[in-house]
Amino acid sequence: MKKILLSLLLVTSGLAYSFEPVLGRDYSLLENPLPTKQDGKVEVLEIFWYGCGHCYAMESKIKAWNKTTPEYVSFKKMPVTWGPVHRLHAAMFYTIESIGSEQDLHAAVFSTMHNERNILSSEQAVTRFFGKVGVPSSDLSKYLNSFGVKQRVNRAVELTKQLRVDSVPMIIVDGKYKVAARDTALQTVDYLVEMQKSES
Repeated sequence: MKKILLSLLLVTSGLAYSFEPVLGRDYSLLENPLPTKQDGKVEVLEIFWYGCGHCYAMESKIKAWNKTTPEYVSFKKMPVTWGPVHRLHAAMFYTIESIGSEQDLHAAVFSTMHNERNILSSEQAVTRFFGKVGVPSSDLSKYLNSFGVKQRVNRAVELTKQLRVDSVPMIIVDGKYKVAARDTALQTVDYLVEMQKSES
């Protein structure tokens, strides 16, 4: 009954689907769900890595999608933290978030890695990258190895383990559903967002 009502809701709200997401194929239930706030917001979390080609291809799509989401969707990104290079890139991600530059530095990182073939695998390389895009070394040193950034990286390490992240990109909806990295991933996210809207 819930699926029928949801399908009717999606059609009447203009969100008609050419497919119906299938549990076990298009999305799955997390074994260890994440706690979410009961604030009327449906949380959507994308887990990614700057060096991942699929994440790079997904970036423009997810940016466009995020511009069209209703106000009850809270979208966040989290860098994966499998190994030392991933954790360095996670620190770079949170440094960019802390700096709050008007430049799209996330896009610059993706471009550097995938178009210039520079994986930014050392702190020296990261320092050179930030200098190249105009971030003063004083700003970089203020954040990259700061306590706040390290805390956020450590939290990402915990979540990477808890969610058993074995591939990226990975999208988590409302701390409960993991969406498969398929061509229909964002349609599945929209479907799950509508399903969770009344429970958030």
